[in-house]
Amino acid sequence: MLRLLRGEIYRLTHKKSAYVYFLGLAVAYVLLAYVRSGGFTGSSVLDDAMTFFGLLPALAGGFLFAAVYTDDLNSRNLIALVGFGLGKTRIIIAKALLMAGSSLVIFAVVPVVHAGLYGVLGSPASPAVWTTLYAVSAKYWLMTVAFAVLSGIVVYGLQRTTFAVVAYILLAFGVVSGLLATGLKAFAPGLAGYLVGGITDKIAAGLAAGGALVGPILQLAVYLVIAGTVSAIVFNKKEMEFAL
Repeated sequence: MLRLLRGEIYRLTHKKSAYVYFLGLAVAYVLLAYVRSGGFTGSSVLDDAMTFFGLLPALAGGFLFAAVYTDDLNSRNLIALVGFGLGKTRIIIAKALLMAGSSLVIFAVVPVVHAGLYGVLGSPASPAVWTTLYAVSAKYWLMTVAFAVLSGIVVYGLQRTTFAVVAYILLAFGVVSGLLATGLKAFAPGLAGYLVGGITDKIAAGLAAGGALVGPILQLAVYLVIAGTVSAIVFNKKEMEFAL
């Protein structure tokens, strides 16, 4: 598994389209912030972060999900990995770790870029705001990882790029959680807070204000373990055709 991780890290860090894509996102972000700078208030650096960071699971996480999970489907490398004797469970774990690590880099850098840019444009962040910025970033990082692991069920079960990407995008844009929340409010309103968004809200609040973290982290871990287990089950049952 370590060799797979090293190989995947090398592949991602040498993926030219990734640098072009994220550079494009950065330029668009700078331009948008500049346009908004004429109406900055004392709370703009935090208020805008709530909006901008919320788009990252779809915009940044979507690209990473495709690069980590679906590139192997397009190149049929997933079949090759299994054919060379790498266990399917190890593949699932390696992909989840790679997604978590690569997205962590993005979500660790974004608050620095955001606060630095807004500082230059006249809306600096106080130490308390820095803490909240990283709490919000952590929330959306955890959501990105959770959505990727959940969408991994589609990757390993159907092994179709389009279905997998659509599943991730629906999760990242809140379509699935919105439908579930609506249903739960009608039949079991107390459970709405246990969706991924609700759990990560609790984690962000705990990080920002020093609240309880163990419970929400364990709840999120349940999602990841269940999704990983289901992925392993469907992957092991999936018949794979090996080219001769």
